[in-house]
Amino acid sequence: MSRSLKAHIFLVLITLIWGATFVVIKNALADVTPLFFNAVRMSLAAVTLALIFHKELRHLTVGAIAYGTLIGACMWMGNELQTSGLQYTTPSKSAFLTGVAVVLVPVLLAAIWKRAINRWSALGIALAFVGLYLLTVPSSSTANLQSIHRGDVLSLGAAVIFAFHIIFMGRATEKHSWRQIAVVQTSAAALLMIITVPIAERAAVVWSPTVISGILITGFLSLALSFSVQAWAQQFTPATHTALIFSLEPVFAWLTSFLFLGERLGTRAGFGALLILTGVLTSEEKGSVESLPASPDHAGVPAGVPAFETKSKPGLAGVGTR
Repeated sequence: MSRSLKAHIFLVLITLIWGATFVVIKNALADVTPLFFNAVRMSLAAVTLALIFHKELRHLTVGAIAYGTLIGACMWMGNELQTSGLQYTTPSKSAFLTGVAVVLVPVLLAAIWKRAINRWSALGIALAFVGLYLLTVPSSSTANLQSIHRGDVLSLGAAVIFAFHIIFMGRATEKHSWRQIAVVQTSAAALLMIITVPIAERAAVVWSPTVISGILITGFLSLALSFSVQAWAQQFTPATHTALIFSLEPVFAWLTSFLFLGERLGTRAGFGALLILTGVLTSEEKGSVESLPASPDHAGVPAGVPAFETKSKPGLAGVGTR
């Protein structure tokens, strides 16, 4: 099995984890304030990764610290906005709004760094976006999008930040050890979250089983494990492919709701899920990022942006041109 295929499979698995934790976090927020909850679970993730990869820290480079801090800042802000938004909106709507990151990745690459994608990738992204909408927004709730409230704004802000996180992660793991990046980014995010708590909220918590299990599940699985896997996998997967795989998150959110809560998909939501899968397959099988000059610097692209490849090198997806 090629590293590219393994990377894609692992990204799907962590997307499953993320999709399943929307309800976990929503339930926990009944007994804990969002920023305090984030600070505890991110600190748990940072300590866990530091213990696992402590040997890598002996060879930590300045570049890895710089990239890891940048990505950690994105992780900090994205999670703060998303978790705070979950206080005021439903898990399914939060999943849809956060999923806007899927279309923002290629949009940001095109608008800021002049990167082009072919028509198949564009079609896949469009299908995934429409699918996300149909899956997570019931037809009776369509009008609500015209009057966006606080939870929606915070969730949309999270989508923007997560799109930048995907982009910068792609470049960081091309140049530095993914283990170092995983440790530095979670440590930076945890530190920023700890600093933010006394400034931005009056922390409160009831140490109920829901809160404790939420911290353990999200700290170990959706943060420590998942972001480490993402850091490794994006060495071999283009950012646009990563974004499309992440569009499966609300699909998995609905699936776990069906398995554990008996929630069933209607015709509209089922069609949305099918469109998302079609979008992913279209991008993976037909789409590729347009060929770019070998040196990003000569192409007028600033450092810190991933260099993408065409599919002319099977098994090396995400390695990119240098």
